[in-house]
Amino acid sequence: MCGDGKVESPETCDDGNTTADDGCSATCTLEPGWSCPAAGRRCLAALCGDQIIAGDEECEDGNDLSGDGCGNQCRLESGYKCDTIGEPCVRTICGDQKVEGTEQCDDGNNDLGDGCSPLCMREPRCTNGTCQAVCGDGMLLPGDTTEECDDGNTRAHDGCSPACKLEEGFICQSIEQDPPDREELPIVYRDFRGYDLPASGSLPRGHVDFENANGAERGIVATLLGSDGKPVYAKTNGSSSTTHGKAAFDQWYRDVPNINMTLVQTLSLNRQPNGSYRFEDTSFFPFDSAGWVARGVEPVRRGGEGIAHNFSFTSETRYWFEYKGVEVLEFYGDDDVWVFINGRLALDLGGVHAAEAGSINLAQKAAELGLQRGRIYEVAVFQAERHTTGSSYRLTLNNFTTRRTQCELLCGNGVIDQGEQCDDGNNTSNDGCGATCLLEIR
Repeated sequence: MCGDGKVESPETCDDGNTTADDGCSATCTLEPGWSCPAAGRRCLAALCGDQIIAGDEECEDGNDLSGDGCGNQCRLESGYKCDTIGEPCVRTICGDQKVEGTEQCDDGNNDLGDGCSPLCMREPRCTNGTCQAVCGDGMLLPGDTTEECDDGNTRAHDGCSPACKLEEGFICQSIEQDPPDREELPIVYRDFRGYDLPASGSLPRGHVDFENANGAERGIVATLLGSDGKPVYAKTNGSSSTTHGKAAFDQWYRDVPNINMTLVQTLSLNRQPNGSYRFEDTSFFPFDSAGWVARGVEPVRRGGEGIAHNFSFTSETRYWFEYKGVEVLEFYGDDDVWVFINGRLALDLGGVHAAEAGSINLAQKAAELGLQRGRIYEVAVFQAERHTTGSSYRLTLNNFTTRRTQCELLCGNGVIDQGEQCDDGNNTSNDGCGATCLLEIR
């Protein structure tokens, strides 16, 4: 009988149901593009590259190659959409307000901390240590029972479902116990033209705060972030030696046409032998092949080492962590650097100066920053490079951890795990042991 999980003539498959379009038809006939290696179990894609989307496949561009948007298992690669079977995949455009491909969201802006990052990934939403559970933000909240896992995406068949529930056939572990080799933080850069450049065409004179002053200066920003998550200019009732008013400062970390150009990337912090994570670049120039210089409306400048670079830019990056009272943040670089934790100023290295060092032991500032153990908080780091001498950036996070999920496919590890009938060390079909480690019907 079709649907009883037993393959009996004239059936060519029986996956235990009479539902069509799942590999085995309502009459227990094998459907094109599918393989049903074990009776009574779900069917799988027969072959990646056959131009039929089946099983766990998300795309079919007509080949089984990686690096073209549709990987060798016919799964979407990050930053791509593959809308037409047999046609090449194309890159998605984060910021066009269309959620496509691997994007989780798209709010059309380059702002961090508003729930949707400029990489079109979901962000945690936390206020004073209390967060909303958001599936796909890559964070498991203490005490939350709504999410069994969170691997930082909302895709199916990778171990953690779009509803953040565990899926069969994978082993999923908290990376707090098994930390990764690196942490990837979204970072937004904004490039400016220096004040020494005159107006040109549709462009006004260069920004008044860049290439126009020298000297360390504290107190440029207020002690609390604004309601939009940006630093608030604090020199409104007094003079400033390196800045020139609120209107000019408000352009540092916001997109302003003809004033700045925006570049969205990731900052890779590598795990150190002591368990901390660090990004370090003693020649920190993210706009050397982009921005106003690349557009030909600003000349390259030579810093103290005599090498031509694109100076005059700002950066902003954020990270969420569970406070445990052992965290230490260290920074070394130039020029301005402000670190906010829980929306409160924790480190002020403002002004135009040579590289300076600063550190924050959160346990020593817990009361000042309003921190309570076991709650989730945000670190926001704002930086500016404002003078053509040099540029360096070193950020170190010690003991900043948040529970999140990392899943690995059990099938293919060469060990017969629970739920498997076989494991020949690969994830291919038609070799006696199927892609889900079930014995194939011969």
